[in-house]
Amino acid sequence: MKRVFQTFAVLAVLAFLGGAAVVFGGLYNVSARQGHVPGVPFILHTTFNNSVRLRAPSQSAVPDLGAEGMVALGAKHFDSGCKVCHAAPGQERWAIPTVMVPQPPHIMEAVKNWEPNELHWIVNEGVKMSGMPYWPATRTDDIWPVVAFLEAVQDGMTGEAYADLTAHPARPADAPVALPYCAMCHGTTGRSDNPKIPRLDIQPQAYLEQTLLAYADGSRDSGIMHVAVSQVTEADLMELAAWFGSQEADPVAMSIVGDRDLVERGAVLALRGTRDVPACTACHGPKAGPRATDFPRLAGQSVVYLEEQLHLWRDGIRGGGAKANLMMKAAQDLSGDDIDALSAWFAAQPAAEW
Repeated sequence: MKRVFQTFAVLAVLAFLGGAAVVFGGLYNVSARQGHVPGVPFILHTTFNNSVRLRAPSQSAVPDLGAEGMVALGAKHFDSGCKVCHAAPGQERWAIPTVMVPQPPHIMEAVKNWEPNELHWIVNEGVKMSGMPYWPATRTDDIWPVVAFLEAVQDGMTGEAYADLTAHPARPADAPVALPYCAMCHGTTGRSDNPKIPRLDIQPQAYLEQTLLAYADGSRDSGIMHVAVSQVTEADLMELAAWFGSQEADPVAMSIVGDRDLVERGAVLALRGTRDVPACTACHGPKAGPRATDFPRLAGQSVVYLEEQLHLWRDGIRGGGAKANLMMKAAQDLSGDDIDALSAWFAAQPAAEW
């Protein structure tokens, strides 16, 4: 038995010395040109697959990826943040990704054999030692549109469909130079047909300035918007805020609200509040007074967007800006029914009158 222990001790010392030689002696060639020695790619890839499947959220956490606007919003973020390495449907990778080790797979290959919950984990966490970054925010709800897009790619999205989803509108002659990039999501006037994207044509310039600066300095959390604001300068952001703040609000509502009882319940909450929930109109209008320009206007906003944001506020997930604590406190006692009713009432209001 003593000889067995001695043998293990010798092997341990040899293993240590071998490892030290590799680490401190530079014996392992880290050149990307040379690649890994045989067997290492298999070990790394198998480790990656099993790590993702162990840690991915449950399937029950996956929302409705087919909901209106999900794929389109995810495609637009992918085009800005991910296409540079993974290319896009109907496109080939440019030269640099093809000589990386490991090589980022073309997106048509990258999405194969993954479930939506697993794709969410990969996008959120990234992959160390591969060049794959983690999601640039702590909020993870806005990853789901990207997953919806990846699922559409998995189903065989064509290059033509991708081009339609990511087209930049033409810039009006008097518009800021950076407008086409923002208009890809928000439209040239600040109104998009996508219910998941907030309307900007109804917002005052001061609120838009505060919001864009909060995204830029990271005090307001959103992986999609963190990437977007990093594409332009602070001066561009102020020009964009002025542009969208000067647009005439489109009086046509984003959402058709047919449940009048729901709207009436929302009116009571919005106009009067309760013992636990203050009246929303005190800050968000109408007739909110001089401070109204510091708060977002909600009338005519999409029901989908309003519901999502109120859930985030209530659950303490969304923050950012000087009014964050005030809004989290105001929303903390809202029930799911309250959120549905408030969203319906604000969405049913004519934006142009606010």
